[in-house]
Amino acid sequence: MCRLLLAQFKRPTQPRELLARFAEMSKYSKALDGDWQGDGWGLAWLTDTKEWHTRKSLSPIWDDTESFSHIPNTSICIAHARSASFPQHKGIIEFNQPYLSGKYAYVFNGLLRGVTLSSLPGKIGAEKIWYLLQQELKNNNPQEALAKLKQLLIDSSKEIIALNIGLATNEKIYSLNYFTRNSEYYSLHHWVENDVTIICSELL
Repeated sequence: MCRLLLAQFKRPTQPRELLARFAEMSKYSKALDGDWQGDGWGLAWLTDTKEWHTRKSLSPIWDDTESFSHIPNTSICIAHARSASFPQHKGIIEFNQPYLSGKYAYVFNGLLRGVTLSSLPGKIGAEKIWYLLQQELKNNNPQEALAKLKQLLIDSSKEIIALNIGLATNEKIYSLNYFTRNSEYYSLHHWVENDVTIICSELL
């Protein structure tokens, strides 16, 4: 199960310290089956011209913390520490999140079984869900789009153990947190700390 982080700063801030805390958390956070979050990571941050820039790596995020010092001041950043679901999907940096489209940045973690939707673009579940969310965003605001996506996936799946999505626009951060078991592990946490609003898989 991957770990995710979204942060929105009241004033543009260099996020190195927060990202280092996220990396440390990811190192010691173990899924219920003992899985780790060491299959690479990705980061997106908003520039002062409201454009998204990204950095991705196939190394465990806790081995790359020195690179965080090169991230400029930003008003929003979004990070993802990956745990690949299947061996054949490891070592492919294109699968690393966040995914971007226009003003949106997206991260996902979750476990869905028996999804009956077919012929969706994408090779892995995170890409397919991103496609569905983008379709909903064409006609709905982010909160409405996330709610409609949640219901669509509930209606189209045999079982959803967890469905967690972080979505950032060039103005604000949003999340969807849905699970049917193991609330301690699958919950997303929201809090405000030193003028930064944080959404994260665990308290940092």
